[in-house]
Parts: sequence; C-alpha cells; structure tokens
Amino acid sequence: MVILGIETSCDETSAAICTNGDIISNVVYTQEEHNKFGGVVPEVASREHDANIHSIVSTALYRAKLNYSDINAIAVTYGAGLLGALIVGLNYAKGLAIGLNIPFLGINHLEGHLYSNFISTSNLQYPYLCLLVTGGHTQIWEVKSVGEYVLHSNTVDDAAGEAFDKGARLLGLGYPGGPEIERISKGGDSKFYKFSIPHVKNNPLNFSFSGLKTALLYKTNEIPKGELKKNRSHLAASYQEIIIDTLLNRLKKVYNKTKINNISITGGVAANKRFREKANLLSHDLNTSIYFPPLKYCTDNAAMIAKASYQKLLNGINSHLDLEPNPNLVLNK
Repeated sequence: MVILGIETSCDETSAAICTNGDIISNVVYTQEEHNKFGGVVPEVASREHDANIHSIVSTALYRAKLNYSDINAIAVTYGAGLLGALIVGLNYAKGLAIGLNIPFLGINHLEGHLYSNFISTSNLQYPYLCLLVTGGHTQIWEVKSVGEYVLHSNTVDDAAGEAFDKGARLLGLGYPGGPEIERISKGGDSKFYKFSIPHVKNNPLNFSFSGLKTALLYKTNEIPKGELKKNRSHLAASYQEIIIDTLLNRLKKVYNKTKINNISITGGVAANKRFREKANLLSHDLNTSIYFPPLKYCTDNAAMIAKASYQKLLNGINSHLDLEPNPNLVLNK
C-alpha cells in the first residue's frame, strides 16, 4: 500500500510517501516568513501552504520515484492546529482523493507525534510512554496499542515549547525560541541562576510553565542591563535547564506509577540536545529505554502522519468527505 501523507497544521508544509509501512520520502517546507513577526501569523501560514502544497507533494512523489496514479490512499492532518492552515491540507487531500478515486483518512496531529519514533526504530514496543513536547502541547501518554491511549499528564497553562518562545522574547532573542535559547546556552552555566521546578497541587503529574516564564521576567527586570547582556547565556542556560528538569521530573513520576519500560520522547522540543543528554542519564538511572526520533522527525512532518495512518488504512478505516478541520482536536482518553 502506498500512502501519501500531508501535514499543514501550522507553519510547515509537508508531504511524505509511505510504502507498506516504510517511509520512502519526506519533504518539509518551513515558512521562514514568520521569523520577522516573532511568531506564526495564521493568515500568512495559510497563504504559504496554499502556494506550496502542490509542489511539495509532487517533490515527495518524485523522490519516491512514483506517480500520482501509484497512490492507494491519503492521510492528512485535520486537527489540532491553525484553522486556515488545516483547511488547505484537508481540502487538497479531499480533492486528490476524489480525482484519484482513493480513500483518505484524517489524522490527529498529536497522534502523528505519538508514532514518530516508529519511523526510524523497530525497538519500541507496546505499551510505551510518550512524553509529547511541542509548542502547543506538553503531555505524557500511555500508548497501549494502535488507537488506545491513556493520558497521564497535561499542562495546566503554557506548553514547554511556548515557554521557550516567551522566554526567548524576554531575553531579546529571535524566533523560534527553543533553538535560540539552546544556541546561546552553550556557553552558559546552567546553575548560575536558581529556578525551581513548578508543582501542581491538585495533580503532581501535571505540568505548569507560566510561573517559570514569570520568574524569568522578574529576573530580567531586576538585573541591570549591562549585567543582563554580559550574563545572558547563563540566564538562558538556567532557564533551559529548569524546563528540561521539569519535563523529566514528571516523566519519572509517571514511570514510577506505571513501570512501563519503553519510553518515547517526541515533538519539536525533543530536538534539544541538552534535553537528550539528560534523558539518556535518566534512562540509565531507571534502567529503561528512552527513544528519540531523528531530528527531522521531531518538528511537524508528514512522515509521522503517514506512519500513524498505516495500520488504520490497511484495516479499511477511512474518513468521509464531510470531515471538517478541528483546530481544538484532542486525542481520545
């Protein structure tokens, strides 16, 4: 079975080809137009998707050495994400499915991230824990089998990726914030400034990052400008370290609760090298396996959408043409 995967939930236009469960090609176009605005502008994102989606799909097919007529099914993100961006991808998939007379399946963007580690490793086994860390979501899922998920942890306010973006703005850095903070942290002392892991009283497994952002704001306001410029790398490293420590603190708690030995960490924040270093240390401490996707599969991509759809499409599960985009789509619990 040849599956065309399409992803347009935010500011990446992506298409991938999955043949019998294997990813043959994956093309991602990242919209750099948003950098000058310091964040994603929904209207700009929609226009860029519309302008580029056909060429991205054609390139994915070209790299897989296939034609449109070789496609057996289409998988496309229909939520969560920006409404206008989702509409572009979903409508393109519907039109192509009608023209080729083949089925299509709407996939939850978060579900795609849950399966991103399967693209490059066969070692991950059910059940497994997945720490999903993106710009909009910070959650820990127990993946029991295909389509069977249990949510153990969620954020009560900001997501970790959002905390990185907001922190970068406070430090006078560019967008996206995560890579910028990681870059400037390389020469910094992560223990230079003291931040504390936030705790959520009514559920110790949940995340909260808004307090860390506020603590950083207070810290930048109380430090003289000359000293702030001199020690910005230390402050960035300290801020990055506490976000990572918070993520791994909750992951350890969920592991102690479930005793599930297979652990996956996915999403854009999973590309952070310091995060990977500290997660590997935790893996040794817990005597368990922690898997990260290759960097190219951490950020939004169509390969994970195609991979998440494979077993479903193989079993005849597909969507109707009246499927609508859902910006606030959640996973079943």
